[in-house]
Amino acid sequence: MLYRTLGKTGFKISEISLGTWQVGGKWGDEFNEQSAEQIVNRAIDRGINFFDTADVYSDGLSERAVAKVVRSHQKKLYIATKCGRQINPHVSAGYTPEVLERFVEASLKNMQADCIDLIQLHCPPTEVYYRPEIFELFDKLKAQGKIRFLGVSVEKVEEALKAIEYPNVATVQIIFNMFRHRPAELFFEQARKHNVGVIVRVPLASGLLSGKITAQTTFGKDDHRQFNRKGEAFDKGETFSGVDFETGLKAVEEIKVLFPEDSSLAQWALRWILMYPEVNCVIPGASRAEQMEQNIKTAALPSLTKYQTAGVKKIYDKYIKNPVHYLW
Repeated sequence: MLYRTLGKTGFKISEISLGTWQVGGKWGDEFNEQSAEQIVNRAIDRGINFFDTADVYSDGLSERAVAKVVRSHQKKLYIATKCGRQINPHVSAGYTPEVLERFVEASLKNMQADCIDLIQLHCPPTEVYYRPEIFELFDKLKAQGKIRFLGVSVEKVEEALKAIEYPNVATVQIIFNMFRHRPAELFFEQARKHNVGVIVRVPLASGLLSGKITAQTTFGKDDHRQFNRKGEAFDKGETFSGVDFETGLKAVEEIKVLFPEDSSLAQWALRWILMYPEVNCVIPGASRAEQMEQNIKTAALPSLTKYQTAGVKKIYDKYIKNPVHYLW
């Protein structure tokens, strides 16, 4: 496992880390604590030391399971969690310092911790990024010893650029993958300038870039890949990175041609992301330990060739850029 410094936090974290949205059960399935603990334990054994969770993942069960395993190890490990998505309706007016402070206290209780390594605002409405009092709260919480650092998880590049204007924002979690190129433009440059850590989520476009989904693949009724394709429940960009399902399948078939037939497209998709030095870690999820193990093997791959890199961009320009690039 290779490690990179997470911006101004100074944390040395595994470049392949673990997102825990579906740990302990696939999307829509009931949370399985035993499975979750097995995956996290195996990840730690393989060198992963950074875990991303949220208070809304299985109503706090993910936070509890991850923290329970982390406490059982002597290694230096980091947990990032998120707050804000419990606000309903999820609008700017619902974000107040008092509400967010209660969420932080609840996460501390879930994790049986005195201090959170990294607390992230969980994809708040764009208006929230223009409210300094929200960000000032976390200076207070840091002074109280309840958090070490503040980060944001964003939907749009615009939000990322606004967030890093606040000096206490140490990290930005953003969607970046073969189907979402825009962050590599101005945002990566500014993140480097501000020494802000970059955490990449949705690296496989909700599984499309695994190369294993076909037109015949079915998803459960509680799987966001079934019910949120048009943004019915939350931002459309979280599902297949905002790419139309059929269009995405066409693009994937062309991307596959760029790589050896016997190789894993998922691993190449992760390797493409990690070629950007501004990226500090990528957080693919895993509903089984075997998936996590496969993700880790990405570290053994060489960089993409100029031919492969140009091919990815050409396919992006052909299928994805017009409908996706300018929205997020």
